[in-house]
Amino acid sequence: MSNPRFRIAICGGGVGGLTLAVALSRHQDIAVDVYEAAQSFCEIGSGIGIWPRSFKVLRKLGPDFEQQLLQRCGYEYTEEYVPSIKNRKSDQAVGIELFDLMTKGKLMRFHRADFQGVLLSFLPPSCTTHNVKRLISYTQPLEDCSRNSSITLTFKDGSTATCDVLIGADGIKSIVRSCMLRELAEGMDPDGKQSVLSCMNPIWSAVTAYRTLVSTQKLRARFPDHRALREFTQATLIPYLVTYPISLGKYVNFSGFTLERDLVDLAYEADTDIPRPSFKGKTNDEWVNFEEDAQHILECVEKGTLLAVHTVKTLPSTNFGRVAIIGDAAHAMSPFQGSGAGQSIEKWYLRALAIYDRLRRPFSSEVARRSMRSGQLYAFQEDVPLHELGDTITKNWEWAWLTELDDALEEAVRLVEDSSIDVN
Repeated sequence: MSNPRFRIAICGGGVGGLTLAVALSRHQDIAVDVYEAAQSFCEIGSGIGIWPRSFKVLRKLGPDFEQQLLQRCGYEYTEEYVPSIKNRKSDQAVGIELFDLMTKGKLMRFHRADFQGVLLSFLPPSCTTHNVKRLISYTQPLEDCSRNSSITLTFKDGSTATCDVLIGADGIKSIVRSCMLRELAEGMDPDGKQSVLSCMNPIWSAVTAYRTLVSTQKLRARFPDHRALREFTQATLIPYLVTYPISLGKYVNFSGFTLERDLVDLAYEADTDIPRPSFKGKTNDEWVNFEEDAQHILECVEKGTLLAVHTVKTLPSTNFGRVAIIGDAAHAMSPFQGSGAGQSIEKWYLRALAIYDRLRRPFSSEVARRSMRSGQLYAFQEDVPLHELGDTITKNWEWAWLTELDDALEEAVRLVEDSSIDVN
């Protein structure tokens, strides 16, 4: 591309960053550079779920893109009401079924690596990817926002790059977020400055997650009729388990969670050089009270990752000047509604930075609140009668299949076209 109209840099090559890159690269006058800190774009991790609201956004990337995704999840897209998640009470010798979560459209389930592979395959030549590029800072000349005044990026290896617009998709420990909030705090009174800077670091959500993939071959050999081989199941108690098949039945995604309500909002001061601790399934004391079916899948866990789930505070803004943040950098949330990846996907659909902040920040904050409430409901930490639990959880979650992003897009277009409206 000899003379692009815009040069956009995306720091972070995860789900949100690559989805944005694919979307922007469809415009021939935009040059996109994706900078990833890791040596390759091979995504580690386990399964992710995409709810209908977010999957409708992905469908706008074209039928070929949609078909590639459908081939990897192994079932067709529908907008009919279907049972998505089977919820069980499992803190007893024989578990009982509580309710089926009925949703308008399916929860599309993927191995994270499969999903990222599709995104990478749809990046055109106009998008350049860079590995081993860990951002340490940027500078943007706020007094001159023209194209002739570039944002300068500085990386850990000493190299630099320039762009017209910078998007931080660099995760929970986002460097872009830290730098942007420092810029935002400049010139504020001491109280305002302290409030903004307090949002730089992640905070612990009081959630601990246990994650791994279980070989379906191993599970089937030992327990051929296990429900995890065929359905999405949540075993509801403290702690609770989530299992579902991914990668066309090659693996069962296993996630276990504990939620310590009294420890919410502790400061995050982790040493990034310390490797993540691991767990070994049934040998962990947390699982001793589960029903037999849950114990069986735990017996097939060889080794998994144990991590503290962190979130970010509600930010005063997700953009400043020509810099914006998306995904976990902007709205890292608890995992209880499977909406973090979906929110990252939706971000690319609203691109004007100030408008994007005005429309998206309140919605993402509400999704984060609902996600945490889902965890508290599943952990029986709210005073909801058992016979009302299904309806309460469904009502708290139904935004994910009953609402669409197109309404927000119409509002964004109105704001763009009416220059008399102050969007800041």
